[in-house]
Amino acid sequence: MWSATHRWTAIGLWAVLIVALTSISAFVAPKQATSLDLGVGESGQAAQVAADAGYPAPVVENVLVTARTGALEAQAADDVARELAAQLGALHEVADVAAPVTSADGDAVLIQVTMAGDEDAAADGVTALEDVVAGVQDEHADLRVEETGPASVNGELNDWLGTQLGKATTLSVPLTLIILLVVFGALVMATVPVVLGLSSVAAGLGLWALASQVLPDPGTVTDLLVLVGMAVGVDYSLFYLRRFREEKRRAGTAPGHGDVDAIRVAAQTAGHSIVVSGFAVVLSMAGLFLAGDSSFSAMAVGAILVVLVALVSSVTVLPALLSVLGRWSERPRVPVLWRLSGGRPRLVPAMLRPILARPVAATLVAVAALLALAAPVVGISLAEDSTDDLPATLSTVQAYDRLVQEFPQGAPADVVVAQVAPGDEAALRTQVDALAAAVAEDPQTFAGSGDPWFSADGRTAVVDVVAAGSADAQAHASVTALRETVVPQTVGSIDDSSAYVGGDTASGMDYAANLRHATPLVAAGVFALTFLVMLVAFRSVAVAGLTVALNALSMVATFGILTAIFQGSWAQDALDFTSTGHVVSWVPMLLFVVLSGLSLDYHVFVVSRIRENVRRGLPAREAILDGVSGTAGTITSAAAVMVGVFSLFGVLGFIDLKQFGVGLVVGVLLDATVIRLVVLPATMMLVRRRLWWPGLRAAR
Repeated sequence: MWSATHRWTAIGLWAVLIVALTSISAFVAPKQATSLDLGVGESGQAAQVAADAGYPAPVVENVLVTARTGALEAQAADDVARELAAQLGALHEVADVAAPVTSADGDAVLIQVTMAGDEDAAADGVTALEDVVAGVQDEHADLRVEETGPASVNGELNDWLGTQLGKATTLSVPLTLIILLVVFGALVMATVPVVLGLSSVAAGLGLWALASQVLPDPGTVTDLLVLVGMAVGVDYSLFYLRRFREEKRRAGTAPGHGDVDAIRVAAQTAGHSIVVSGFAVVLSMAGLFLAGDSSFSAMAVGAILVVLVALVSSVTVLPALLSVLGRWSERPRVPVLWRLSGGRPRLVPAMLRPILARPVAATLVAVAALLALAAPVVGISLAEDSTDDLPATLSTVQAYDRLVQEFPQGAPADVVVAQVAPGDEAALRTQVDALAAAVAEDPQTFAGSGDPWFSADGRTAVVDVVAAGSADAQAHASVTALRETVVPQTVGSIDDSSAYVGGDTASGMDYAANLRHATPLVAAGVFALTFLVMLVAFRSVAVAGLTVALNALSMVATFGILTAIFQGSWAQDALDFTSTGHVVSWVPMLLFVVLSGLSLDYHVFVVSRIRENVRRGLPAREAILDGVSGTAGTITSAAAVMVGVFSLFGVLGFIDLKQFGVGLVVGVLLDATVIRLVVLPATMMLVRRRLWWPGLRAAR
C-alpha cells in the first residue's frame, strides 16, 4: 500500500534498481564452468588432484583431409597435410602438431593438434585454428578440409544454441503479448506483465553474472533463468492484475476511482498468494542443492535469483503501476477481445458440479487416468549426453562422424591418480609398477597401461589404463576392477595415500551414480519443503498433504508421457527428432524441481481463493466451486502463456532442450487441467471436514 500511495517514488526506485542490476552484465561476464568444476564423485576428485599436481591435460583438435568425391589423391592430400602442419605449428595457440597419419583405406589423412594452455585457453584459441583450416580449404576446393575436437565442437554448439535460444526468446515476447491481449482485451494491462517479466529476466541475468564468479555457469543457467523468469514474472503480474480488475468491475466504479481499494484487495488476496508462491518456488529450487552437483547448484542459484526479483517487483512496483495506470485498465480496447475478457468460464462450474457431487468417483477416475499415463516411467532409460545427441547439422559434428568412420576410436582409457604423503615417493613408484603388472596379468579386462607421469615433487602419479574393448560393458568392467581390486591392492595400499580412478568412462559412471543417489534426496527435500511452506501459509495439515500428493501424481504422469514420447519412435515426425531410446539423464531432476515450483503458483492461487470463501462463511461445496471457477480463467491464461513460451523451446533441434521443453508443456497442461479442475476439487471435497484443521473450523 505504501507503493500504491507513493507511486512515483516506488516506480523510480524500482527503475533504478532494475537498471543497476541489468548493467552488471555489461561489466561482468558470467564465468563459464570447466570440466574440473563439473566433476562429481571419485572421477571428479581424480581430475582435481591431477590438476593441482600440475598434470598436463591438453585439448587435442583434429584436422581431417578427405576427398569430396571419389578416391583421395595421395600426393594432393600429403601436400595439404604438410601445408596445414606448417601453418598450424606457427600459431602461438598450438603446443604441438603430430605427424600426419593416413587411414587404413587411404581415404583420409589426420593431423592432430595439441592446443597450448588449459581448457579455457583452448576454447579461446581454437578460432585461430579454424581460420587456418578455412584458408587452406578455400585454396583446395576439390578436397574436404575440416576440423573437429572438443574445443571446436563446443564452440560451434554454443554459437548454434545461442542463435536458437535467441530466436525462441525473441518469439516468446510477442507470443506472450498476443496471449495476454486475448486475456485482458486491453493493451495496457496486457503490456504490464511482459514488461515486468522482461525486467525480472534482465535483472536476474545481471545478478547471475556476479553469482557465477563463485559458482560457474555450466552452460544452462542462462536458458533456465530466461524460462523461469518469464514464467513467474508474467504469472505473478497476471494474478495481481486479474484480481485488481475483478475488484474494480465488482465495485462498478468510474475510471480512476476506487483504484486504491481495488489495489488493497488485490494485495491482501493475490499479493499474499504471490508471496507464498514465491517463497515456495525458491525453496523448491533450493532442493537442487541436495544433488551434490555444482551444475545443479548453479541452476538453483540462477532460478532463485530471478524468482526473487519477480517476487519483489510484483509486490512493490506493480501496485504503484496500477495506481498510475488503473484508469486505463480497460484501454485501449482490442475490438471483440475486450468483450470476452474478465468473465468467468461457464463450462467450469458446469463441469465441477458433478465432480463435487461424486468426489470419490471423480478422484478414482482421474487418478487412474494419471497413473495410466505414468505407466511408461517404469521402463525409463536414462543416459548421458553423447555425440549421437548433438545436432547433425553442425559441421564439426559431421566432421567428427567422418573422423570416427576413417579412424575408429580405440578402447577408452581409465586414469588412475595416486597421491602420497611426503617421504613415501619411493613406495609410490614401487606400487605404480605393481599396478602396471596387475593390469598386464588381466588381459580379459585390460589392454595395458601407459607410461606413468610423476609430479615434480614425486608425490603424485597418473597412469593411463586401457580397457580390453570399446564396448560400454568392457569399459565399465575395467573401471570396476580398478576401483575394487587393482588400485586398493597397489597404489591405494600405501599408508596416508589417496588413490582415485577417473577418465571419461569413470566420469559417466559417477555422474549416473550420483543422480541415482541424489534424485530421491532432492525429491524428498522438495516435498518436505513444500509441505512445510503450505503448512505455515495455510495452517492446514490436509492442504499441505494434498499439495505434496497432487504434485507427486502430476510428476509421475509427466515423466510417463515424456518416456513414451522420447524412448519410442511414434512422435518423431511430429516433434522432429530422432529417438535415441533414452531420456537425457539430467532432464527428469531439473524438470521435477521446475515444475514443482511452477505448479505451486496455480495451487496457492486456487487454495487461497477457496480459503477466502470459507472465511466469508460459504459452505465447503460452494467455497470450492466458487474458488475453482473464479480462478479458472486466470490459471488458464497463465498456463497458456507458459505453454506458448515452453513450446518454443520444445521445437529446438537439440534433444536435451527439446525433452525439457516438451516436459514443461506436458506438466503445465496436466497441472492446469486434470489436477486443478478435477483432482484438487474432488479431494478437497473428500476431506472437507478436516480440510482446514487446525486453523479454520471444519467446513460443512
